[in-house]
Amino acid sequence: MKKLINAPENVVREALAGMAAAHPDLLRVYVDPDYITRADAPVQGKVALVSGGGSGHEPLHGGFVGKGMLDAACPGAIFTSPVPDQMLAAARAVHGDAGILFIVKNYTGDVMNFELAAELATAEGIPVASVVTNDDVAVRDSLYTAGRRGVGVTVLVEKIAGAAAEAGADLATCQRIAEKVNTQGRSMGMALTSCTVPHVGRPTFDLPDDQMEIGIGIHGEPGRTRQQLASAAAIAELLARPILEDLPFRRGDQVLAFVNGMGGTPLIELYVMYHELSKILAGEGITISRSLVGNYITSLEMAGCSFTLLRLDDELTRLWDAPVLTPALRWGM
Repeated sequence: MKKLINAPENVVREALAGMAAAHPDLLRVYVDPDYITRADAPVQGKVALVSGGGSGHEPLHGGFVGKGMLDAACPGAIFTSPVPDQMLAAARAVHGDAGILFIVKNYTGDVMNFELAAELATAEGIPVASVVTNDDVAVRDSLYTAGRRGVGVTVLVEKIAGAAAEAGADLATCQRIAEKVNTQGRSMGMALTSCTVPHVGRPTFDLPDDQMEIGIGIHGEPGRTRQQLASAAAIAELLARPILEDLPFRRGDQVLAFVNGMGGTPLIELYVMYHELSKILAGEGITISRSLVGNYITSLEMAGCSFTLLRLDDELTRLWDAPVLTPALRWGM
């Protein structure tokens, strides 16, 4: 195992210290329990967005804390859910008297712990609403979930609902918009390699050099099929077709096309995949009106990518375009 770490048990805490040192103008980092807030939290009269999950998916979620996105993020151990104490402490820290929206990926530990945190916060008089993302079309259930996994759409929910909150929308409106994004978005991913969790010290699974996993989860969970390595064009078809059929997307739709790297794929290859996706969508009469390409929800150093398509309308487009200022996503500020 070759990694730029000191000791496996200290990776998350030392990464948090690095974030605090790198972005003092944007973030505040707290420990025991661990959570991250925007530097100006709490913002009075504003709905606060709180998310979180296991570490190892950076920049999700901490990298999306800031103006126009999340007010707080709760990092768990690598690929392990944060605990309710973190979520409750984060909610207290960012509550600006307009309520809290929890954004939760559909993994069993995340859902259970955020539900408990919501109950505890509500008992303290903090209004809480929640949305659970479940956009992965690859499998119905997995090692970590009951139902579909929450993957790439999570980033889009955090940005679009975050813009609504920044503009002064109330809690019910922010929840409605977050649910709308989740309902209108679909994702699917693939892997060329496994990843290595530091405290385990060996690859999560064995994937021969001439094979790929289609429909992989962000924790390395198995997908739909394992098959021979193919061209970018063929891989794009394997990812895009199930997404297009699932919603279903229709001729004339306007979409946000999100090509996400899993952590170990260079940007040049992600743009090759975006080119292939754009050709597929053009052939279906679907217009890409917004795009996002890069490593935004990763699986440590796994090589691979995911596609996410979000059907847009005027409301979602306006909120996507709204200014954002976070460590990992920024425009218009």
